[in-house]
Amino acid sequence: MADTKKLHVVLFPWLAFGHLIPFFELAKQIARKGHKVSYISTSKNIDRLPKLTQKLIYSIDFVNLSLPLTNGLPECAEATKDVPLDKVQYLKKAFDGLEPELTRFLEDSTPDWIIYDFTPYWLPPIAGRLGISRAFFSTFNAWSGVFFGPTNDMMDGNLQRIRPEDFTVPPKWIPFPSNITYRLYEINRFFAHGQENVSGVSDWLRFEASVSGCDVFLIRSCTEFEKEWLDLLPKLHRKPIVSVGLLAPSLQDNEGDKDDEWGFINNWLAMQREKSVVYVALGTEATLSQDELTELAHGLELSGSPFFWALRKQHDFLSLKLPDGFEERTKNRGIVWTSWAPQLKILEHDSIGVFLTHCGWGSVIEGLQFGKPLVMLPFLGDQALNARGLEEKNVGFEIRRNENDGTLTRNSVAESLKLVMNDEKGKTYWEKANEMRKIFGNRDLSYKYIDDFVEYLRKKRTMPL
Repeated sequence: MADTKKLHVVLFPWLAFGHLIPFFELAKQIARKGHKVSYISTSKNIDRLPKLTQKLIYSIDFVNLSLPLTNGLPECAEATKDVPLDKVQYLKKAFDGLEPELTRFLEDSTPDWIIYDFTPYWLPPIAGRLGISRAFFSTFNAWSGVFFGPTNDMMDGNLQRIRPEDFTVPPKWIPFPSNITYRLYEINRFFAHGQENVSGVSDWLRFEASVSGCDVFLIRSCTEFEKEWLDLLPKLHRKPIVSVGLLAPSLQDNEGDKDDEWGFINNWLAMQREKSVVYVALGTEATLSQDELTELAHGLELSGSPFFWALRKQHDFLSLKLPDGFEERTKNRGIVWTSWAPQLKILEHDSIGVFLTHCGWGSVIEGLQFGKPLVMLPFLGDQALNARGLEEKNVGFEIRRNENDGTLTRNSVAESLKLVMNDEKGKTYWEKANEMRKIFGNRDLSYKYIDDFVEYLRKKRTMPL
């Protein structure tokens, strides 16, 4: 007889919106299949998630945990977007303080599965003791997962790459040619921010413990996009790998409020020529320096293209300023928008030509689901790897920086935009991005991945560790 038992699935993401949002998208898809879903985070983060449609509003149980007060962490900070990069370590220490409250919830609710992030290294043994099946969910794509290497190397303390220079060449476990590496200035920044660690547990050890303690490794990707990279993951991590698809957010499910803002934006976009506007959005985590902001603004001005720049103030501690007179000089062809912007609706609009992005995986998915070619300006973490991989696939062009120190120039910004928007060479990026729309914007394909994933959860629950 078929097993039709309704599952109870708990999702527990790290406190960054590049993680909270894909976990939220996954929660919605599991709920759509008729299973009980508990989404766990802090109250402020839950309040900042996109609003659910009426159809889903009673399908997900939001569980609020209280982030412990932690020395070095501002009292109101509950996500990485609330703090500068060097304070994220204090957020990780506070996150570890959620362990007792989460344990009580799991003891009381006894779910079938818990899907968790790289951060709670302490969670797998707790869930195992309670007989709860464990799924690690990577919100990054496969090439990022492959690049950082085998879990067993981290576990054994046998890290084969210690110096920053080691990350500027492809690792030995990639058996095919690839340019997906870091530039020296990028990895130097990465190392610089990782030197102090008040939580006492490195990201490497968090990741290792989270992966080694899981029953299955979930990943936000699909074989239609990066099969050769996905095929490497089981060998590296020695775990079953299940793709959940790209989890591209749906216009029908998101951004149903704030219509006044969209009305103004929509009217402005409607006055622009088809495929003429550069949409600029650098996410919630990327923090530009004053020099980078200045050069980016001048580059937009020099490009001559109409632009819509979603420039939300990232942090209260920043006091960055646009160049004097910039908005006045560009007012007839550009908008600098400093409040909430409905990114999906903007990207869908016919007047948007290219998407100038920081190359966070979520933003890439949103852009390519509408077939928008990318102009790429990476800042942190996996963004640089994404820029290399996407340029290999000819769906985007990376704005060049100084190879030694990462300095950005206005001429580089302007030339990159002109190349993709107007140059004959840029046609390749338009064609390839449009091809990617058939993968990233394919709802039937997305639903098939979710169907297979949920069936896996149903069949494999209570698998022993």
